[in-house]
Amino acid sequence: MLRVGDVDAAVLGALLARHGLKLGRVADGAAIPGSYWGEPEAGVIGDTVYARVDTPVHSLLHEASHLIVLTPERRARVHTDATDSVAEEDASCYLQIVLADALPGVGRARLMQDMDAWGYTFRLGSTRAWFEHDAEDARGWLAARGLLAPG
Repeated sequence: MLRVGDVDAAVLGALLARHGLKLGRVADGAAIPGSYWGEPEAGVIGDTVYARVDTPVHSLLHEASHLIVLTPERRARVHTDATDSVAEEDASCYLQIVLADALPGVGRARLMQDMDAWGYTFRLGSTRAWFEHDAEDARGWLAARGLLAPG
């Protein structure tokens, strides 16, 4: 499982900044603010994604994706739980996979493996099968909001 400590922090920070987000680096052993699943999973508060070096990359990207899909008004109110619908959850899962390609040494194939290992579950049995064959709704949701190119 790739961890935040395995990826250049400047690259992670730059990826988040492109989407109006900040990376909140948390010291080893310290509590992660806004973590829905508990440590070492990433946390969200407002426009900040919190993570330690042992936070899985898939978790950081997932929580960042939750914030990216929100309007600025909703994002400002987020603390710990960032979604209110299945459509937003699916869109966040899809977007985290796309974002992985912007991280050298990560990429979508590795991220999907880590998502499966962590325990994400999809109807078709794997993250890859969902992404390639069953994620039309998530893709369309993101495209309709200008977060992905149509098609």
